[in-house]
Amino acid sequence: MAETFDLLLRGGTLVTHNGIALGDVGVRDGRIVAIGDLATAAAGEVIDATGLHVLPGVIDTQVHFREPGNEHKENLEAGSRGAVLGGVTAGFEMPNTAPLTTNPEALADKLSRAKDRMWCEHAFYMGGTGENAEQLPELERLPGCCGVKIFMGSSTGNLLTEDDPTLRRILAAINRRCAVHAEDEPRLKERQHLAEEAADPAAHPLWRDPETALRATKRLIAIARETGARVHVLHITTAEEMRFLAENKDVASVEATPQHLTLAAPDCYAEMGARAQMNPPIRDEGHRQGLWWGLDQGVVDVIGSDHAPHTLAEKAETYPASPSGMPGVQTLLPIMLDHVANGRLSLLRLMDLVCAGPVRLFGIARKGRIAVGFDGDFTLVDLAAKRTILDEDMANVSGWTPFHGREVTGWPMATIIRGNAVMRDGQLLGQAGGQPLRFAETLPRQ
Repeated sequence: MAETFDLLLRGGTLVTHNGIALGDVGVRDGRIVAIGDLATAAAGEVIDATGLHVLPGVIDTQVHFREPGNEHKENLEAGSRGAVLGGVTAGFEMPNTAPLTTNPEALADKLSRAKDRMWCEHAFYMGGTGENAEQLPELERLPGCCGVKIFMGSSTGNLLTEDDPTLRRILAAINRRCAVHAEDEPRLKERQHLAEEAADPAAHPLWRDPETALRATKRLIAIARETGARVHVLHITTAEEMRFLAENKDVASVEATPQHLTLAAPDCYAEMGARAQMNPPIRDEGHRQGLWWGLDQGVVDVIGSDHAPHTLAEKAETYPASPSGMPGVQTLLPIMLDHVANGRLSLLRLMDLVCAGPVRLFGIARKGRIAVGFDGDFTLVDLAAKRTILDEDMANVSGWTPFHGREVTGWPMATIIRGNAVMRDGQLLGQAGGQPLRFAETLPRQ
């Protein structure tokens, strides 16, 4: 009697722990139950993956979906819709919403808003502050929480942790890996006049210079060593930081973004103005190559999009009143696949950065691998497909992308979550049904 599955992926090129090879995958009750030659098997749904590469579901570990508080820029439904259209099956959402995600009530509200509205799997960061530092050991263990996020710069109010004593209190309290935006706020304040005098987005990397980033990162690593904390340094932008972090991999993991790996000053500011403005900034070609050195040498652990939309009307304000941030969740995979096509990294390395890496760092349960016992999350890509990224195809509420008009080679053709296809050939399928992610460090006791 033929084996039966709920879903059968047939004839695809699987990207797994065993390497890259043709094979089939069977999914039952949302989990992978068989891998190999399943030619005689039957299934409720069969997807012909011939000519496609089958990756584990792609995970974006840094997105800002702006809800609650700034739904005119983005929201949980639209942001997650963009995610699955871009081949992303799960995302970690940031705490700088209104209200801030700094207590159980705010987290519960986000989880409630996400239910039956978010297309992808999800988890939410708890913001670390001087006010909740002592409560963080309990807060970081709440269901649906992916850990604690600290802003050493580029934030406001309670989320801004610019002084070392408060940073030390937070890192000493927590147990999970802590994500950190590392820019030195005192130096930013000292140099703000440079931005105001220039009134030009091209001055953004001058104001927020490499020393601003390196100084904060060095402070962070010193305190992480004092407290025994594990830190995850977000969106690295400088060659100096990458070299420094390479010497501190016992306590620090490293994120890079597609935009910092792809764009470079001054051209990006000349072409896009404030659309290229984000924190930390897009820097010159020398720093871009420094990031690629870190990726090539294995210093970079994950790629995150730092998806952070603002409206084009807001972006049109005179710099520095123009806000920092750009959309990215829908284009993360196409941009990185294009780098694969151009020989900058291998498909296996990309899989490690956007699938296995997030699981390795954050202990996401049953995600990130094509292996028996894991969730049936897959991203099917056509490595030869040529597409042009366009504003009008973006799902984000603000309706634009910094990569408008860019032709890429490599495209997500299907997104499958727990054995259910939610996107095929650019079309959404079914209803939004993303679930909260679970983490090995915080599984409930039974």
